[in-house]
Amino acid sequence: MLLTREDCELCDEFLAELRQLARRLPLPPLELRLVDSDPQMQRRFGLKVPVLLWDDVPIAATRLDATELARLFRPGRSAS
Repeated sequence: MLLTREDCELCDEFLAELRQLARRLPLPPLELRLVDSDPQMQRRFGLKVPVLLWDDVPIAATRLDATELARLFRPGRSAS
């Protein structure tokens, strides 16, 4: 799940990079959620968006580390 915020340029950049990475790696389906639509997520993450969650655990925030994500999701390795 990718937590974003409306009119967030950083979120848009993060999503574009993530989609580009998904062309090369077998990433799981991506669910987008506006952090402001969920009071609990808003309290938990506040202004620290975008946040990429895997099983409700943050694995990337504000900037995408493509190398680390590639390591986590390389074929034959479980990300959880």
